[in-house]
Amino acid sequence: MSSTDALAVEFTEHRPYLLGVGYRLTGSRADAEDAVQESWLRLAGLTDAARTGITDLRAWLTTVVGRICLDRLRSATARRERYVGPWLPEPLVTDPNGDGQDPLDAVVRDDGVRMAALVVLDRLSPQQRVAFVLHDAFGVPFGEIAELLGSSVEATRQHATRARRAVADAQPPARPALAEQQEVLGRFLAAMATGDVTAVVALLHPDAVLVGDSDGKAKTAVNIISGADKVARFILGLQTRYGAESFAGMRFVLVNGELGIYLPAWAGDAEHPPFDRRVFGMAIHNGRLSALYDIVNPDKLTQVGQP
Repeated sequence: MSSTDALAVEFTEHRPYLLGVGYRLTGSRADAEDAVQESWLRLAGLTDAARTGITDLRAWLTTVVGRICLDRLRSATARRERYVGPWLPEPLVTDPNGDGQDPLDAVVRDDGVRMAALVVLDRLSPQQRVAFVLHDAFGVPFGEIAELLGSSVEATRQHATRARRAVADAQPPARPALAEQQEVLGRFLAAMATGDVTAVVALLHPDAVLVGDSDGKAKTAVNIISGADKVARFILGLQTRYGAESFAGMRFVLVNGELGIYLPAWAGDAEHPPFDRRVFGMAIHNGRLSALYDIVNPDKLTQVGQP
């Protein structure tokens, strides 16, 4: 085996980890995969002498991915100013009954990639997010992060401290066991089937929110809907508008490691309009749904296949 082949094998072992780094930094699977691929190209482009000087390959690659993702975050800030409606991370959709061989299976096991957790990270500045994620989640020393950010070590510590406070103030509840998620979602869907607003409200947290992400390219809520009663009425309204038949193709999936729903596009019928393909992510708090994430922007579903 050549030295390049051996290096490729070693890099492949780090790839799931690096995807996790890139995704937590950007909230975009595409950006994370591009950053990981770029890190390989930079590694492969080094001279033998330069490679020999790398004492910890994983740490070196983490820093490279972090630098690439910082550039992506900075450019994304301008793009999101033009975004229509709320912005959500690109969902990582996996099979609840998968064999664990998908590299994403390792990524989504981390609580830090839950949709609710990433929504909190998205409120941080690029510098705060990079400092916090790289240091607190992946153990990168502040000195290396400071070099990456082009700032002093003290300023980098301050970025992480501010991020830590913001995350602590809005920290979502821990991910419940899959069995609890199945039980809660099952009761919720059963309540929806009755069309009873009171029954649906009872399964929603009082402060429940529904966030739709479309960038104006498909139909969902344009603004965040807050409060159990409003969320329940909105969901039941959708059920009435599109008809029960539109849910016939529903499949259970894991969305960022938590139970969710995949709904294929539906062509509609004589009485109901067509239905856009979408992924529903969810968060549970104290046995009730606290957040529903309706991701319908087709640009964020390009790597989501029919389960």
